[in-house]
Amino acid sequence: MKTATKKVTKKRKGIPKELIYEMRKGSPIYYRDYDKVLSGEKKPEEVMGSGLLHAIILELILEFLFKELKPKGYHILTGEVGFKFAPKSWYNLDIAIYKKGDIKEISAEFVQTPPRVVIEIDTKADLRKFSTPMDYFHMKTQDLLSAGVEKVIWIFTKERKIWYAQRGKDWIITDWNKDIEVTEGVKFNLEKLLGEK
Repeated sequence: MKTATKKVTKKRKGIPKELIYEMRKGSPIYYRDYDKVLSGEKKPEEVMGSGLLHAIILELILEFLFKELKPKGYHILTGEVGFKFAPKSWYNLDIAIYKKGDIKEISAEFVQTPPRVVIEIDTKADLRKFSTPMDYFHMKTQDLLSAGVEKVIWIFTKERKIWYAQRGKDWIITDWNKDIEVTEGVKFNLEKLLGEK
């Protein structure tokens, strides 16, 4: 038993930092298929990059948000924004929405101020260490809400579903042809956005 434990520890130490997707309480969450990078089957950019559908949905939502929320005084940040929500803990965010004035200082470090709204499209995380994939989505959503995020919106492309979680309210899973409120009465309908594309 001791030998097996040592082997696991050695293997973990050999995983490059760039294959860490997120960190929770000092425990790394690796990129999906990180082990295929270690075995030489894939290159790092193959596990870190997004697919075309992800990129198109991101583009459509960003266009919509810049048009609707920018004039109302919001920052719409994207590009896997690193949000440090606790010691030795950070998540990557597809879209982080802040009200102007929320962020007091701009630096090269991960942001520590919670966004008002987070929008996530699927995940690049390796989910094999979780009992079910939903455990990861639930954990990340709850961590974000507990850290001060007001609303978390997940878009699941394979299932064509949207998970909508708001602090102090029931979490809702719905089809992506429904109107989803981002903030201040601003709503998007993903199916309509895709249809327009």
